[in-house]
Amino acid sequence: MDRMNDADLQATPHRRLNQLTGEWVFVSPQRMTRPWRGLVETPPADQRPAYDPTCFLCPGNERSGGVRNPAYPGTFVFQNDFSALRPDPPELRDHAAPSLLVAEAERGLCQVVCFSPRHDLTLAGMELPALREVVATWTAQTAALGALDWVRHVQIFENRGALMGASNAHPHGQIWATERIPNESVKELAQQRAYTTAHADCLLCTYLALELQRDERIIAQNAHFVALVPFWAVWPFETLVLARAHHGALTDLAPAERDGLAALLRQLIRRYDQLFQVPFPYSMGFHQRPTDGAPYPEWHLHAHFYPPLLRSATIRKFMVGYELLGQPQRDLTPEVAAARLRALPDST
Repeated sequence: MDRMNDADLQATPHRRLNQLTGEWVFVSPQRMTRPWRGLVETPPADQRPAYDPTCFLCPGNERSGGVRNPAYPGTFVFQNDFSALRPDPPELRDHAAPSLLVAEAERGLCQVVCFSPRHDLTLAGMELPALREVVATWTAQTAALGALDWVRHVQIFENRGALMGASNAHPHGQIWATERIPNESVKELAQQRAYTTAHADCLLCTYLALELQRDERIIAQNAHFVALVPFWAVWPFETLVLARAHHGALTDLAPAERDGLAALLRQLIRRYDQLFQVPFPYSMGFHQRPTDGAPYPEWHLHAHFYPPLLRSATIRKFMVGYELLGQPQRDLTPEVAAARLRALPDST
């Protein structure tokens, strides 16, 4: 089949290859004209006080596990009172051949990071010095957790909003450190390594240069970071944040680059909030090189944003049916999504 031109990509059903995972996504732009008669949700109210005496994460309050928070003035990190993983699980190993029932123990640490003492703020509403402190905290925790002799991977992430399962409205994220590399990073490592082996170059450095040249899917940029809708995006307004320089982890960034990351995150999230005039729900997270001490020269620092909203603040994308059983599919093209986000102001 001949190469599709740009007009074809905006009008014709096709599939796109995710270079980071090796997986495909269907794109069906003609479906954007269909009427919507599915679920329409009510956006949650976002009228929060600066301090909530009933909030488990506000300064000075008692958490659900019985521990009282200090009167923290900036970011605050603590071990999750209901951690999904433990650093000292009992021995468990059950996959002796020829068994199909395979189970192994997994060590891990789960931390909560409160971004601010103020209950009513989000990353988008924070002043740049406070956002720089969040980036500095992520960096310090990456270094401290990655230095543990059994930790191979540090995952920083945030679930923003009730639609993404956030159980507390206080601005916070999480950090999980595990003894094995999780599935998504395993796939990304394999793809990046294969590209570097074949081309003697970095996959995401090459991809970013192509995106900057074409300027179709760029949303925001500064001297150190770029936010774009990836060519292979699955979620309607999914974005990828890429370091311009070839760094493998937050700990590689110079102070000016960390400032640039803070500024770009605020720009991006403020654009999200302007799109449907609501605090935009999303799951976001950084993918950094493994922390076992090996160099991983092919790994390029990046962050993913996965928001669920599709047509409005009340209509979201569902991964169901064929997408669960076959492969993902999207209607809104990445180019249209990028244009809509790029056109929005990054101030509230």
